[in-house]
Amino acid sequence: MSHQASEFVPLNIAVLTISDTRNEETDTSGALLVNELTTSGHNAYAKAIVHDDIYDIRAVVSQWIADSNIHAVVSTGGTGFTARDNTPEAMSVLFDKNVEGFGELFRQISYDEIGTSTVQSRALAGMANRTVIFCLPGSTNACRTGWNKIIKEQLDASHRPCNFVPHLNLAQDTCATRD
Repeated sequence: MSHQASEFVPLNIAVLTISDTRNEETDTSGALLVNELTTSGHNAYAKAIVHDDIYDIRAVVSQWIADSNIHAVVSTGGTGFTARDNTPEAMSVLFDKNVEGFGELFRQISYDEIGTSTVQSRALAGMANRTVIFCLPGSTNACRTGWNKIIKEQLDASHRPCNFVPHLNLAQDTCATRD
């Protein structure tokens, strides 16, 4: 059985930087994500920077997942182990479904880059209201790794055998089976 590849569909993606110290001038990770997603053909629909506070994070992301024009959210920051790293606690309660494989794969790929320090990454992903949410560490290199080695393909409707596009608000297709 052969599968016809769907054509690329530009998605509206929101980027959230979670940091107590970054601003628009110093937010290299958020800027990288915006650049990568637009270079890939997607739309940078929204961008914000919030303090690493559970309720501030949830407030912004809740608005974005309620907006049917936003198909994906990519956050950067707050996934470590300091007292101010609250992204997993803030985001996970918003998920309708967890994407366990994202964090696992991110840490596996990161091992080749940073060794055992990858165990300190609490990168995670989930689906909420037909919006996919990817939560990356705050380092620019981690964002580059996450986007280029996982997220870019998973937000591309032509990636086979499966991607997240059919599960989003604009979805009409289903995930193809493997041959």
